[in-house]
Amino acid sequence: MKELYDKFINSGYRITTDSRKVSEGDIFLALKGENFDGNDYAMKALESGASLAVVNDDADLPDNPGLYRVKDTFKTLQELAIHHRQHVLGNRHLPVIGLTGTNGKTTTKELTSAVLSKKYNVTATQGNLNNDIGVPLSLLQIRPETQIAVIEMGASHPDDIAKLVRVCQPDYGLITNVGKAHLLGFGSFEGVKAAKGELYNWLGTHEGSVIFLNEDDAELTAMAAKQPCHNFGYGVRYDNAEILQASSDEPYVRIRLGDKLIKTHFVGSYNATNILAALAVGRYFGVPEDDAIKAIEDYIPSNNRSQMTRTGRNCLIVDAYNANPSSMAAALDNFAAIAGSSKTAFLGDMRELGEDSVREHVRVLSLLSQYGLKAVLVGDEFKKALEQSPFKPEAWFHSSEELASFLESHPVSGNVILLKGSRGIMMEKALPFL
Repeated sequence: MKELYDKFINSGYRITTDSRKVSEGDIFLALKGENFDGNDYAMKALESGASLAVVNDDADLPDNPGLYRVKDTFKTLQELAIHHRQHVLGNRHLPVIGLTGTNGKTTTKELTSAVLSKKYNVTATQGNLNNDIGVPLSLLQIRPETQIAVIEMGASHPDDIAKLVRVCQPDYGLITNVGKAHLLGFGSFEGVKAAKGELYNWLGTHEGSVIFLNEDDAELTAMAAKQPCHNFGYGVRYDNAEILQASSDEPYVRIRLGDKLIKTHFVGSYNATNILAALAVGRYFGVPEDDAIKAIEDYIPSNNRSQMTRTGRNCLIVDAYNANPSSMAAALDNFAAIAGSSKTAFLGDMRELGEDSVREHVRVLSLLSQYGLKAVLVGDEFKKALEQSPFKPEAWFHSSEELASFLESHPVSGNVILLKGSRGIMMEKALPFL
């Protein structure tokens, strides 16, 4: 590992697993999956300027001094990341904050990074590169000048977090929440809690670790109570925070915290806990409160997460990056509270819910009925749910493409619109026609 690590340092700490993104001097690491084999692109990477191509030793490739053969490139990626995490700062310890949760983890990671950056040089997960490839690649972005790292970890199977904490080795941990998501992979809500709880389990076996804990969340407090870690709390009730009522004139989340009024660019009161989590981490690490609040207020959400936009015809609340039962319920709760004479929820299927899928979609229909909301629905799971519910939507479409095609010829105007659905439904395809 030392030989490869030295080459990584000499490359300027530059590594990629995508041959299309190779720049001069990069190390290309060839990963192999069910539907692709990065070894096939190793020679192309060298031709594009890669200083080295790390390949499987059984790959059918010609002899070339630019090839570095290993038994398992995926395992090598993880081992390289672990080695880097332990040695990049020499004798200086690198604090690593591990962050996971069912909903809000990417938003919380972005806000936490923004707050900490007011005082420290921060390396954080880019986008949502939070799986078994993204986490080691995120660690390899750490530089000698990094003072704190914020690493997001995602999970869709029982042992995912357990594997990821062994790679990133966090000293601090934050679980945003535990809810019903990826039930097809976890098997049950208890499975979700057990999987996410592996972060707490890791911290509990490492002396001096700290859990940033939403003290308002009974599930999380019960999980944290099993560990000997120090807890640093936050929460709407815990912090005695007041979430001000949203309106058409003031649609964004505003929080009164003591004598401070925090004005954000987020839509959805459910983001309040994400904001308070970031402020708590900042407080723990000594970021001045005014600087932390400014970081929150300056942050503008992107990538279809809790965004509000106004088009020539409608006011859109775009939260279409992903959806599961808990995030869908939170979005509808917030949408129902927003003032507006004409409101319509454009909702796409929630994926990966297994045998609970139809039941959870029926619950969404019940919420729509309870709030008296109009809805346009997309996807086969909602179709099945409609067969078991008295709720009548404005329309149903098989796919987001069908919805977009309909909207192109039947424009909607004068509405406040919520757009939400699982990633695979791609509800954002309707955006150009709203």
